Amino acid sequence: MVTVHEHIISLLQKPDPVILDIGCNDGTDSQCFLKLCPEAKLHCFEPDPRAAARFKTKMEPYLDKVALFEVAISDRNGTIDFHPSNGEGEAKEWDLSGSIRRPKKHIVEYDWVRFDRPIPVETRRLDDWCDEAGLKKIDLIWMDVQGAEADVIDGGKKILDKTRFLYTEYSDKELYEGQLSLQAILRLLPSFEVVIQYPRQVEGDVLLRNTSL
Repeated sequence: MVTVHEHIISLLQKPDPVILDIGCNDGTDSQCFLKLCPEAKLHCFEPDPRAAARFKTKMEPYLDKVALFEVAISDRNGTIDFHPSNGEGEAKEWDLSGSIRRPKKHIVEYDWVRFDRPIPVETRRLDDWCDEAGLKKIDLIWMDVQGAEADVIDGGKKILDKTRFLYTEYSDKELYEGQLSLQAILRLLPSFEVVIQYPRQVEGDVLLRNTSL
């Protein structure tokens, strides 16, 4: 069975794609891409200090191939409250649900997840970061930002026009305040079309292709 990562790499058709992993957590997805495509150029973003620490440990063998930026990608430059997550029992170290958006229906749909007191984190607009990094084109943005999809898109309209593929999580149940449905995401990205959708019970993932490139 072909994995999601294998399918995407086959679509990119490049030995050295530029990939942005926004909301990279401990680097699991970046690691998958590097194993499949060792020459990939990865730029990773993670504002949760716990997840960033695990990233540095897990990705130590790859730190010469990836760059980690401990910031939240948003629609503004500055600082914002980040809502770290934890869990109950065996999931007490759960840090996969943290967001710059305040949790809403998430606390009902996933009642075992808890959210700690907000902490301030640095934010960067994607367009500004890419300008400073000298990135003119992106092959793939892999985005897992827990309800903050609109913030990333609003701050990255220029570079998204030059991005070939976008993989993002979505939910139609507003798990976080202001979270966009898939249709709302598509309205913000008129040049993108759905390649494949991976629905789950209350949320899902989707791979989008930029039809203008």
